[in-house]
Amino acid sequence: MRSVSALNDGWIFRPGFDPADAGRPIEGTPVGLPHTAVELPFSYFDETLYQRAFTYQRTLAHDPAFDDREVALRFDGAMADSVVYLNGTEIGRHTDGYTPFTLRLTEHLRAGDNLLTVKIDGSENPAIPPFGGPIDYLTYAGLYREAWLEVTAPVALHRLKIETAEELTDAKALTVRCELANPRGLALEGRLVAVLADADGREIARTEAAVAGLTTTLGFSGLAGLALWDIDSPTLYEIAVTLETAAGTDRLASRFGFRTARFTAEGFELNGRKLKLRGLNRHQAYPYTGYAMGRAAQERDAEILKRTLKVNLVRTSHYPQSPWFLDHCDRIGLLVFEEIPGWQHIGDEAWQARSADNVEAMITRDWNHPSIIIWGVRINESADNHAFYAETNRRARALDPTRQTGGVRYITESEMLEDVYTMNDFVQGSEEMPGANRPRIALRDQREVTGLKQRVPYMVTEFNGHMFPTKRGDQEQRQAEHVRRHLAVLDAMYGDPSISGAIGWCMADYNTHKDFGSGDRICHHGVMDMFREPKFAAYAYASQCEPEEEVILKPVTYWARGERNIGGVLPLIVLTNCDEVELRYGAIEKRVGPDRETYPNLPHPPVVIDHRHFSGAEMGLWGMRWLDGLVIGYRNGVEVARVALVADPLPTTLEIAADRTTLAAAGRDSTRVIVRALDQAGHVLPFFDESVAVTVTGPARRLGPAQTPLRGGTTGFWIETTGEPGAIRIAATCPQLGSTTIDLTAG
Repeated sequence: MRSVSALNDGWIFRPGFDPADAGRPIEGTPVGLPHTAVELPFSYFDETLYQRAFTYQRTLAHDPAFDDREVALRFDGAMADSVVYLNGTEIGRHTDGYTPFTLRLTEHLRAGDNLLTVKIDGSENPAIPPFGGPIDYLTYAGLYREAWLEVTAPVALHRLKIETAEELTDAKALTVRCELANPRGLALEGRLVAVLADADGREIARTEAAVAGLTTTLGFSGLAGLALWDIDSPTLYEIAVTLETAAGTDRLASRFGFRTARFTAEGFELNGRKLKLRGLNRHQAYPYTGYAMGRAAQERDAEILKRTLKVNLVRTSHYPQSPWFLDHCDRIGLLVFEEIPGWQHIGDEAWQARSADNVEAMITRDWNHPSIIIWGVRINESADNHAFYAETNRRARALDPTRQTGGVRYITESEMLEDVYTMNDFVQGSEEMPGANRPRIALRDQREVTGLKQRVPYMVTEFNGHMFPTKRGDQEQRQAEHVRRHLAVLDAMYGDPSISGAIGWCMADYNTHKDFGSGDRICHHGVMDMFREPKFAAYAYASQCEPEEEVILKPVTYWARGERNIGGVLPLIVLTNCDEVELRYGAIEKRVGPDRETYPNLPHPPVVIDHRHFSGAEMGLWGMRWLDGLVIGYRNGVEVARVALVADPLPTTLEIAADRTTLAAAGRDSTRVIVRALDQAGHVLPFFDESVAVTVTGPARRLGPAQTPLRGGTTGFWIETTGEPGAIRIAATCPQLGSTTIDLTAG
């Protein structure tokens, strides 16, 4: 039977590469995977530090279980140009940093120890997508995803392609295409048995067939009593296929869901019902470690998108992302727009052929994920190229006819070769550009964008972002405008039935090249900072959830007399899904409803309190005493939430919080830890920027520096277990607030 084991421990790492080292042990630093070749500072660094060669090496001991079997090595991701050697012999290379690759070891293994060497070149090689032009993100070098050792029978299952049918009936059907691997060219005789089971492993049905060459398709029909996969009830099933031949037995399983997803000229439909797609773009990057974060961090990002930001769609900008992330999107019901690597630049014919191969690698890796509803088969924001994009669309449709294609552009009247016209619409704010001659609008009518007379399936794939970068500690007035810009686009999207959805740029700030960002190597484009701490604009998304899920009440203010230009806090935006909001200031109380005049289409418009509700005398004028405030949210006339705002905020508490307090000792489990300076009401002090010293004791290590400033009143880091069970204590200390600790357990 198939054996798959992690090959993440025991690596030796060294900067540089000498071809002679491929066949001899090197001296270096012991590391585990995922691993980033260069741990970068939070900001202000030279991104060329990782744009060079590095060496990874480990020993692979021969195992009697390898005898008469096929042995292969799979890397889930290596950035960017990889060459792999076994015992000094090159056995393969891979020229893409985002898709997995598998190398056959069988014929190269010898008795005793075998030396495995991997050369990683982080250079931005213009022959490899996405390179060749400027890129607004970083491609951190390293073996940044997991590695696996696979041992199978000489004839084995290569991959499964599951396609469902009759999803909306009570007689559901599916086919599973079984593709075999037979590197030795043995006789293909045997049987395939496919078992359908629920998420708990209970068998529902089974079928079998004789092996019919390298590809055999099995089918199920008349499946009654099965549930749909949906965003609110993401029911998953599993297909497990067993192959029996004279060469041995193999088993391969894949999870999937029954669902339909269709973009139309009248909007998007999931399982036959209309659904507005409210989403955010995500980069898979983290401070310090770049891409090299494992399962826990990937799953946590999916949770933040779904549970904290309340979106129903994420775009994997601008490349295929971690299998752990996608698996969790399946489990929690978060829809995904997945796309190939690239940013604006299209290279020569060889480059384009590699990019088309990336389409195939992406789709064949991920075609069974029910969360994925559309394939992005165009280089983000690139010019039209008929032959190139005709080929990427052809490949996608041939490989997976069950999903539509999209191609993200920002140019108007672009040739529509895809099924869905996907557009980065940055028109809001463009009126500030030289030569602009139109008033501010949130989104353009799709026919102005496409140049077509008829409406087509259409989705907005980016908005805001670089048009209005905003740091989490920026002035309140800018924060409020940041909020308004996100609200305006969401409102326009909800108000136009021909727009399937809108995906904001972006979930979180990210490191970038010197040609972009704020000069600090950061694009402050997110609704969260790089540690996933929310800016006010995060609540523009969160407040659109139904109050039955969570009541949101977030005043967009630091509550200070002189923070805004001229002074005061009006107009005060309160991001909420409440029916009414009451503001109490001194002895004055005013209750205000949602601003449906400005935002007529949002499910839950914000409450905007301004001089229509409070006079200057009531709120106090410049030079007068500033008082505490109280914001209360009501549903059906009943108080459901309140936020106290203090007029004299003082540093009171140094809070330290971890996403999880119980970690697995093995496998380099990790968790995010946030440190916040809070006032006496429990609010973050936005301009408290003292330095914090962090210590970690016990079987864990800190990812990032030991001393870091609070930025906008908070900072963060991740810790990673080191393999031993035991108690972990994290301490944070700053001069004005003293020390605080949190205890975790590795088990």
